[in-house]
Amino acid sequence: MNQHGKVLSRTLVGIDAIPVTVEATFLSGLPKFNIVGLPEAAVRESRDRIRGAMTYSDIEFPQRAIVVNLAPADLPKQGGCFDLPIALAILQAMDQLTQEQCAPFEFVGELSLSGELRPVNGALPIAMAVARASAKLVLPMQSAAEAALCESCAVLGACSLSELIAALAGTARLQRVKPSLADHTPSVVPDMSDVKGQLPARRALEIACAGNHNLLMVGPPGTGKSMLASRTPGLLPPMSLEQAMESATIQSISSSGFSSKRWRQRPFRSPHHTASGVALVGGGSSPRPGEISLAHHGVLFLDELTEFPRHVLDVLREPLEAGHVTIARAGRSTCFPARFQLIAAMNPCPCGYSGDPDIPCRCTEDQKRRYQGRLSGPFLDRIDMQVGVPRIDPVTLSKQRGGESSASICVRVNHAYKTQHERQQCDNAELSIARIEEICTLQASDQKLLEQASRKLNLSVRAHYRILRVARTIADLEQSDGIQAGHLLEAISYRQLS
Repeated sequence: MNQHGKVLSRTLVGIDAIPVTVEATFLSGLPKFNIVGLPEAAVRESRDRIRGAMTYSDIEFPQRAIVVNLAPADLPKQGGCFDLPIALAILQAMDQLTQEQCAPFEFVGELSLSGELRPVNGALPIAMAVARASAKLVLPMQSAAEAALCESCAVLGACSLSELIAALAGTARLQRVKPSLADHTPSVVPDMSDVKGQLPARRALEIACAGNHNLLMVGPPGTGKSMLASRTPGLLPPMSLEQAMESATIQSISSSGFSSKRWRQRPFRSPHHTASGVALVGGGSSPRPGEISLAHHGVLFLDELTEFPRHVLDVLREPLEAGHVTIARAGRSTCFPARFQLIAAMNPCPCGYSGDPDIPCRCTEDQKRRYQGRLSGPFLDRIDMQVGVPRIDPVTLSKQRGGESSASICVRVNHAYKTQHERQQCDNAELSIARIEEICTLQASDQKLLEQASRKLNLSVRAHYRILRVARTIADLEQSDGIQAGHLLEAISYRQLS
């Protein structure tokens, strides 16, 4: 029996690809093509794709009983990415290729009936796993540019089965693919200068972006809550290479895939309020990342927050604290990163005009309580900042000029970001309690002020420490070495809507 070496598929545990060994052998008996090793429908159908591809490539398909084993046997196999390694394993069993010719490479790819190679999902995490194994990766040319983002991996692209066979036989050569980001142009992000007025909300958004804090905007319809949130990506500091790789890896294994046009751009995800809990945190029989993981190192914007079912919002509580989510299934559990910034918007009541000085609210007190009760206390407690976005009179609005641009705000945000990372190597929102007690020290009078506010507002211990984190970010924005009374008072004011 000739055995093909290890092949990396896009089957994942967490973000890492699992090595899958493909074995092919011939047995006596009538011609039959069996694939064993828990193949799902797409893998079983590879028999017909491989037969068609080999026939079209002028390779005589063996008229014998073929058994292909995908090991480990207890791991479910799915997708078309096994087509290429299975075809090569059969060619080795036919003695048309040798083990020595294939040994230096890992192969991934889907075959068309004409022998062309089609792209696969998960090319980037596969390349990262291949790099750790010190091997070379061969995959379809359409997926090669994505995989080449992992510069430590030797990525070779092929267009067809016949081209690859010729290269392995030594009569042709596959070129190493380099990442093609030269033509990459950042997408245009809406600018904050479009937003008139709403100075408190603009200030809160700047603080939230500087320290990666969660923010809830509350106000009547049409006051600019969604407009402000959509401009968040333009205020955030640029992604580091490590953050960009993590974000691209998650997008690579998602159903939408990864595009080099989004390279090093912070993701902005805005799911509709009809989204399910599984859509938000991820899941499925074969776990896939949800919206919170696709927003890793970026923004998750939940508009019309109170329209989300309460049980759906409550599934965000653990990821908001931990920065990751673990999807457990009977066969295995998968951990996806989910270090995202939550920006949310909601109306104050069902009609939307509670507290408006000009438009009377039509809601009863009982209706308001039920409406606001759609958000659980533990969920609200994990939101660092809450700010009101009141309605502006149209006459007053027409007289106002556009606000400060995103570029000038981003200068302050970047400075605060660099300050905190030089000091503690993480965002202020990620400070541990031990580091908070070390970095967020208060004067005795300020400590007493915080204790009084905690009692008056019935704040939890979690809220207490979140106030200190926000105060530290405000101090960083003002380039202050320590937290002053004004910084603390402003941080406390962002908890008073709850």
